[in-house]
Amino acid sequence: MIRRHSLTFRLTLLFALAATAVLLVLGFIVKASVEQHFQEQDMTLLEGKLELIRHALERVHSPDDLDTLVQQMDDALIGHHGLAVAVTGTDGRTLFATRDSPFPQALLQRVGKPDAGQPYVWDAPDGTPFRGIVGTLPSGITGTPPAVVAVATDISHHRHFMAAFLHSLWLVVLGGSIATGLLGWIVARRGLAPLREMGALAAQVSARSLDRRLPAEAVPVELAELARSLNDMLGRLEESFRRLSDFSSDLAHELRTPVSNLMTQTQVALSRTRTADEYREVLESNAEEFERLSRMVSDMLFLAKADNGLIVPARETFELADEVGALFDFYGAVADERHVVLRLQGRGRVTGDRLMLRRALGNLLSNALRHTPEGGRVDVKIDVTPDEMTRLAVENSGEPIPAEHLPRLFDRFYRADSSRHNSGEGAGLGLAITRSIIHAHGGEIRARAISHGNVFEFTLPAA
Repeated sequence: MIRRHSLTFRLTLLFALAATAVLLVLGFIVKASVEQHFQEQDMTLLEGKLELIRHALERVHSPDDLDTLVQQMDDALIGHHGLAVAVTGTDGRTLFATRDSPFPQALLQRVGKPDAGQPYVWDAPDGTPFRGIVGTLPSGITGTPPAVVAVATDISHHRHFMAAFLHSLWLVVLGGSIATGLLGWIVARRGLAPLREMGALAAQVSARSLDRRLPAEAVPVELAELARSLNDMLGRLEESFRRLSDFSSDLAHELRTPVSNLMTQTQVALSRTRTADEYREVLESNAEEFERLSRMVSDMLFLAKADNGLIVPARETFELADEVGALFDFYGAVADERHVVLRLQGRGRVTGDRLMLRRALGNLLSNALRHTPEGGRVDVKIDVTPDEMTRLAVENSGEPIPAEHLPRLFDRFYRADSSRHNSGEGAGLGLAITRSIIHAHGGEIRARAISHGNVFEFTLPAA
């Protein structure tokens, strides 16, 4: 099982690793700088001694002067402990050498090569470390080849200093890493405190407290967007929960009426012996209630499929105006009875399921006729928008719907006029079904009130 570490632990670890890496790089840079400084010091000393030996050799004008060279070199090297010098003639004879000169053959072989002036480090047989250089210097004797001069200095004290220095340096790096890790943990804990507070507030949210919101203004800028997103999510959950609660309540209320009617009529019919005609009347009344229940269940199943994206419309191209005309013929008798004028303007072709769209149109026309007063009119207008969308608007005369009801007109069981709740004019699912059909076809639907009536319009992609 993979162990999941906390965000505080990860931030602390990353902070400590980054700080350790920086301290290590700085440590290596300081180490290299100190070593370079010691090398430059040693090279200054060695080059100075080469220059001194050069002057001494220039004073040698005859083989007899070589005897005084040793004394001059001894006098020049007094007080320079740890310095080794060897002067060799071209014939291999040693002209001068300090006691126990530790020059290796690898250094002497550099004579005449490009790297002869570069420092060379080695350990003497006794373990003493040296840094030295080799070169050729001319003497004052005319016609004599230059002498080979090797100069080296003991660097034991340098190495001892570097060992102690590196020991202290790595202790500082280790201590700095631990300190930065501890400080990183403190900083991470304090930095993530707003996130923990948001988590505590979110944990308090329940079905009864969906109105709680996170304080987006009181959190750091980096978390403000997260707080706003969570608040938006809570708002959507609150709205969905409210609608679900309203829907459950409305559904129970809608089902209670026909079930209560069926129970009452059945109990009355069974209270005493009745004639066949009386039983037939009861059964006919019950059949009407069963039909109402069946329509409601069918509509609810349709909406449930729509909510889960299970509605797959058939695809055929047809003229909307033809479908509206056919519905005018169907509702013509109702319109004539109430002296309502039906008018159609424009044309527009769409691609979709003809039966489903006819059902949506029928719901809009039925709703418009139901809320149009006698002597009014219902206008259906079809046109194509500049963005290649077919728009259909159903406008009816009458009292405008109040603005507070418009956003919820397409909710299930919602009625703007509460007096019609038990009027038997439907279960209040027609507009909800219409919206589901339009959305399944990739369109949009909305309602708006005008000065002399109301308009329900939807748009679909034009064929």
